[in-house]
Order: sequence, then C-alpha cells, then structure tokens
Amino acid sequence: MSLDRLIEGIVRTQNPAVVGLDPTLDYIPGFLKEPFLAEFDDPMEGAAAAFLEYNKRIIDAIYDIVPAVKPQAAYYEALGWQGVRALCETIRYAKGKGMFVITDGKRNDIGSTMKAYASAHLGTFGAAGKQAEPFGGDALTVNGYLGTDGIAPLLEVCDERDRGIFVLVKTSNPSSGEVQDKLCGERTVYQMMGDLCETWGGEHLGKYGYSAVGAVVGATYPEQLQELRLRLPHTFFLVPGYGAQGGSAAGIAGAFDERGLGAVVNSSRAVLTAWKKEGCDERDFAGAARREALRMKEDLAAVNKAIHI
Repeated sequence: MSLDRLIEGIVRTQNPAVVGLDPTLDYIPGFLKEPFLAEFDDPMEGAAAAFLEYNKRIIDAIYDIVPAVKPQAAYYEALGWQGVRALCETIRYAKGKGMFVITDGKRNDIGSTMKAYASAHLGTFGAAGKQAEPFGGDALTVNGYLGTDGIAPLLEVCDERDRGIFVLVKTSNPSSGEVQDKLCGERTVYQMMGDLCETWGGEHLGKYGYSAVGAVVGATYPEQLQELRLRLPHTFFLVPGYGAQGGSAAGIAGAFDERGLGAVVNSSRAVLTAWKKEGCDERDFAGAARREALRMKEDLAAVNKAIHI
C-alpha cells in the first residue's frame, strides 16, 4: 500500500516532514532564473525551466533527510503546458531520488471525469498496446464533498497502482470553520468527513495499520488535530500550516500515534525561501533549504522523539 512506503521513508529518515515544492519566480535567486528568462521569448517557458532547475537543486539538497515532497499543481498550471511539463519532470526527478511524491491538486468530480483525474495523477494512459504514466505521483490530495462517487474511482487506481489519497477534512485556512465546523446532526462537518475517510479506507489497509485514504488536517487547529487522531485510528494525516501559517511543533504533537507515526507535516515557503531569511549568498539557496529542513526535523523531534514501525 502506497502510504506504507511513505511510513517507511519517515522511519528511515526519522523525519515526519514533507517539503512543498511551490515555486514562484520571487523565490528563485537571480543567478538561476535570469538566464532562463533571457533564453526564451515565451516568459512561461523561461519560468518553467527555472522552476524545474530550482526544484532539482532543492531535491538534491534534501532527499536524504526528508522523505517526501508535495508539489502544488496550481503553481505549475499557471505557466500553461510548459509549467505542467515542469511538474511532470519534477515528480520524476524526486521519485528517482527515492522520495515519496504527494501531488497537491485537490481534485474532485464523479464518474468518468474522476476516473480521468485518477488516471492522470495516479495511474497510466494506454494506447496502441503501450502504457505510460502521465504524472506518476504516489498520492493525490482530493476534495471529498461529492461523496463516495468522487472517491471510488480513485480507490480503484490506488489498488491497481499502489497509490494513495489525502482527503480534505479540517483545513488550515482561517475561514475553514465557516463550513467544516458546522454541525450536521451530532457531528461537525469535519468529523463527518473524517469518519468517511475511515469508511473509505476500511478495505484498503496497509501493513502498518493505516489505509490508502489519508486526511488533510491543519496544524493551525491543534485541538481538532488531536481529536481526529483519536477518532480516526486508520487514517494517516497530511498536516499543512506548520511554520509560515502559524502552526507550531507543539501544536502538531497530537497528530502522532504511540509509534511516532500517523502524520507527515508540510513546510513549503520556509524551506524554499530559507536563503532570504538567512541572508546568505543566493548561490547557497539549496544549502539554506537543507539547513531549514534540518531545523524543522529537530523541531518536530522535540515533540515526537521515537519513530518506529
């Protein structure tokens, strides 16, 4: 099961962290981006080339200490087909380094359309007797608010291709409570969605007790994070909101089980722009990213000391 591989990576690195690869031109130092922008007449093509080279250097700096990366599809789609190509190549490069890749697309639909999303991001495309992976991610973030009709097509591909999903449950943004905290009978909406994750994952359990159906639960709501960890014993969490959005290591402590498993914590901007915060030479941006990733690892270790299977 796909999330078993993520868990094994967390144990191997002793680090329950994922780095979000969400580049913008402002994050990329001038010495790296300016030659690409000058080379191509199309600014999207130049930016996409800069994104890819930047991502590769970040991956090279962290792959041995961080088990996973999470590229957010929107940053690449903003550059058209050139950016989508950079996303594909980023995923392949990260996987080539042994990293687990969570594609952050928050996709949602039903029927043949959801099957197409599933095939694109987690599955294969076949023609003339040949098969290829369009994107090749290990997991995909999804929106579950169309119910089982939007999840079942994904689970078919998860079983066939050893992939996983992370369903939006209690997100880290300030206005999430406008919908997710509302009562639906005796349960909040986020509790109801979390319970559905347990149900959807019931027949897709891995060898470490967690299913192929994970949940997105924000670090900015530590009480709900702890509550859901107890409520959803078979659901692995993707935890955004650490660092730049205000979530702390202390607030994340409740996301982990007694083995130090149960969650992977995302940091994007803090790692990608560490060179700016440090004020170091821009040519050392990847070194600064590694130093920030190590700082984050130590921060998480302070509240989650023993990680084991």
